[in-house]
Amino acid sequence: MTETPGNASAEESDINPLSPEQAQRLIAQNPSLSVWWVLAAQVVVGVAAAVIAGMLAGKSASAWSAFYGCLAVVIPGALFARGLRSQFSSISAVTAGFGFFVWEAVKIGVSVAMLAAAPRLVADLDWLAMLIGLTVTLKVYWLALGVRRKRKIA
Repeated sequence: MTETPGNASAEESDINPLSPEQAQRLIAQNPSLSVWWVLAAQVVVGVAAAVIAGMLAGKSASAWSAFYGCLAVVIPGALFARGLRSQFSSISAVTAGFGFFVWEAVKIGVSVAMLAAAPRLVADLDWLAMLIGLTVTLKVYWLALGVRRKRKIA
């Protein structure tokens, strides 16, 4: 039997939706990770990077620079997360998709603006410390995925 675009094959017709109990069990086995938890972890790691940068360089300017790098990740990320949770983004799948791209553009724009404004906002800016703070804070996403994966296995 050949399959046409409008007809479902015999295999596809055997698919049954999950019962509420099965859906609850599946959700319990695969818990989602809160974006706010990730942002909080980024702040903690960014503060730690700033403290370490200040101790290694022996200058408070290095600590402030590393912390500003952390803020250049966290603030746009928080705007993005808040924007996606807005009422407009939950109207339909189309508005959710559109909202995702709009808020991603806002996130990128704010990040670039913060990095461009860094020399004027941070006294005696240490570019290396700022980039290290930014990079370390960005890598928290991978740490969060690892934590989620471990929780899923347990």
